Amino acid sequence: MASIKDVAAEAGVSVATVSRVLNDHPSVSDDARNRVLAAVEALDYRPNAVARSLRTDQTRTLGLVISDVLNPYFTELARSVEEEARALGYSVIIGNADERPELQDHHVRTLLDRRIDGLLLSPTDGGSAGILDAARAGTPMVFVDRWIPGLDVPVVRADGRAAIRDLVAHLHGLGHRRLAIIAGPAATTTGSERVAAFRDALAEYGIPLPDAYIGQGDFQAESGRRATEGFLDLPEPPEVVFATDNLMALGALDAVRARGLRVPEDLALAAFDDIRWFVHTDPPITAIAQPTPELGRAAVRALVDRIEGRVPESVTLPARLVVRRSCGEPGPAQPPVGTVGTVRRSKS
Repeated sequence: MASIKDVAAEAGVSVATVSRVLNDHPSVSDDARNRVLAAVEALDYRPNAVARSLRTDQTRTLGLVISDVLNPYFTELARSVEEEARALGYSVIIGNADERPELQDHHVRTLLDRRIDGLLLSPTDGGSAGILDAARAGTPMVFVDRWIPGLDVPVVRADGRAAIRDLVAHLHGLGHRRLAIIAGPAATTTGSERVAAFRDALAEYGIPLPDAYIGQGDFQAESGRRATEGFLDLPEPPEVVFATDNLMALGALDAVRARGLRVPEDLALAAFDDIRWFVHTDPPITAIAQPTPELGRAAVRALVDRIEGRVPESVTLPARLVVRRSCGEPGPAQPPVGTVGTVRRSKS
């Protein structure tokens, strides 16, 4: 592997001149700059990123801590983050919190020790010590999907309230009146917000939400299975279960099938967070889709704005209902729609 000394020898200049060219210093002549750049290309020289970060106080690296890498929603989010970061000249290091605050804090501290330029987070709770410390220290940071109220950090997220209202209207139109929900952790904004939106939408139709129809989950499949088993054991089981994330929906589907029951004949099922698999289940699952790639790209742009001294913006995009066949819908499934609605921005 070529060194900076090899580049200097090839270009016929000093090591100091090579360093100035690589750092875009204005004092270098055009002739010297051209010779150095030609030598860099000829020798396929790659500057030492660690050494450069010590000189410039930047690593051109972003940290991304996601809640659960096994969740297809977060996998797709991470992919869009990496693609947008690469387009803007940044690399990404990913940490998987596995929905555990202590593991989340471990990744946050490890990333900061590696001198990342900024941090993207989907918090697993309402404010762990690691996140709060990083925010107080002035670390450039953006929350994506979930957020921590009260912190002056830009938030990039989808607003699912209108889509949940559309779902309840859809279920009401199909004749369903006993509707249950599998909630995510109340300590997360998405966990509490989706339950509140569901309750409000039911109230518009005069439909109650008894405590027995609220199952507590943790955004993972096993909790969806347990909650659905509890619903099925009730003297009057619900007609519909709305799982507030895709993994809990798959757990609910497992619970129904384990008892020899069928969706939607014995229990209808809907989900928040549409995934590619849902169109291939039998029946295909009616779901609320988030504009995941757009969220990832917007989060990176907001973080880079903050890193580079610009005023970042919070971004809210609408989620949308995708009607398929898991709630007793007649006719063919609705194909996924690839467009998203109007972006709403607010200064952070």
